[in-house]
Amino acid sequence: MTTNGALDGLEALVLDMIVYRIGPKNAAALACASTRLRSAASDDNLWSRFCADDFDLSEPIDPDGNVLPSFKEAYKAWVESFKMYPLELVKRAKRFWTSMRKWLAENLPEALDTLNRGASENQIKLFERTQGINLPLPTRVLYRFCNGQLTLMNRSKIKGFNNYGMMGGYEFYSHYVNVHLLPLEQVVIITKHVSEDLDFMARMNFVLLATSLNLRKMFFLDCNRGQLYVGTQNLTHEELMPCVPGSLVKLGDSAGVLQDGLMVWLEEHLRRLLSGAIGTRILRKYNSISLFPEAPPLCSTAVTNGVKVRASAVLVPEGSNPGGLDPDMDKYLFAYSIRISLLPQGCMLDGAYYSSCQLRSRHWIIRSRENIVDDVAGEAVIGQYPLLLPGMDEFVYESCARLPAVPGSIEGSFTFVPGRISKPEGREFEVRVALLVLEEPHYIF
Repeated sequence: MTTNGALDGLEALVLDMIVYRIGPKNAAALACASTRLRSAASDDNLWSRFCADDFDLSEPIDPDGNVLPSFKEAYKAWVESFKMYPLELVKRAKRFWTSMRKWLAENLPEALDTLNRGASENQIKLFERTQGINLPLPTRVLYRFCNGQLTLMNRSKIKGFNNYGMMGGYEFYSHYVNVHLLPLEQVVIITKHVSEDLDFMARMNFVLLATSLNLRKMFFLDCNRGQLYVGTQNLTHEELMPCVPGSLVKLGDSAGVLQDGLMVWLEEHLRRLLSGAIGTRILRKYNSISLFPEAPPLCSTAVTNGVKVRASAVLVPEGSNPGGLDPDMDKYLFAYSIRISLLPQGCMLDGAYYSSCQLRSRHWIIRSRENIVDDVAGEAVIGQYPLLLPGMDEFVYESCARLPAVPGSIEGSFTFVPGRISKPEGREFEVRVALLVLEEPHYIF
């Protein structure tokens, strides 16, 4: 009673600070102490701060998006809806989906339109009973905020749907993948379909949570241990690769950290999007998230005589076989992307300026560890002789390299002609491609 009396005597600003610092649970209890304390603890500005801190809310809505009369009511609704989960985990999942939706709205609104509303607790429980598994808590709460992307049956309603996987993809030659996060109802269907060829899934409590729609690239969650895996070329013989460092998968420890492979994977993907390490690109006529890195150190850059070459690579797990026993077999497949452009001032050579230049040939040296495994020289690139002009978009092409072991590297050069090949205006010159390191990444997407 003495403490309450002391609080009653404080200035309004000081009292507001104290009530905020003691947190929502204690603030609700304090409201019973006196009329003044009840007023301070019921101030909706106070509860708006609690909602922002704990649930990343900027307006008083419930988990289904319905508008409520006050932030205090909104806070109660969220606590009741997520009472079965640790608050820090709920905040983390909510923060991820808020940031992901914002990035998609600004950069790939077509993909934003494919995201489903969150699954209910009853939907998740039904899914677990159907599959005979228990999802790790982090995956459960992630699905509470977003039940994956539109189902495969809906894809015909959206042009370019295959390109709008929130995890992105790549293309080289005829190989194309773009990975979607699946809704629970599709997880059931596709897991059952794939399990007919991969009997280890049921035996090891694996579910397929993300895939390219052509099923070339598939990601599996180990519901027992929480790690996320991606299938390899040798998937039918149970070969998978972990997608995140094992040390980061923690399903409850003494420090209170709780995160599974899916949560760590999604957060790292978002970090790369937000930092500009990866971005969007037109693929097959539609905008798409490209997994080829766009920024250093994963993207190398070199400029020679005004010609700029950017290069980056990505591991192709579905084409790799890291566990292969044959020492002569190539175990790693990498796709690489080359982007060539001419600086605004044009081509400068021997003190002269040229308004254009054209690629004639290429020379690549590919190494596995210290050994040269391929030394390629030839005309053109993918059968083309790109002509570069100032201000033109980058000329982009993708190819691939197979290595028996990692780390490896690619380096080389292009031969260019000032002007045009049919009408050269100066001597040929070599354009350097900076060394591109190929290694097994800590995160696989």
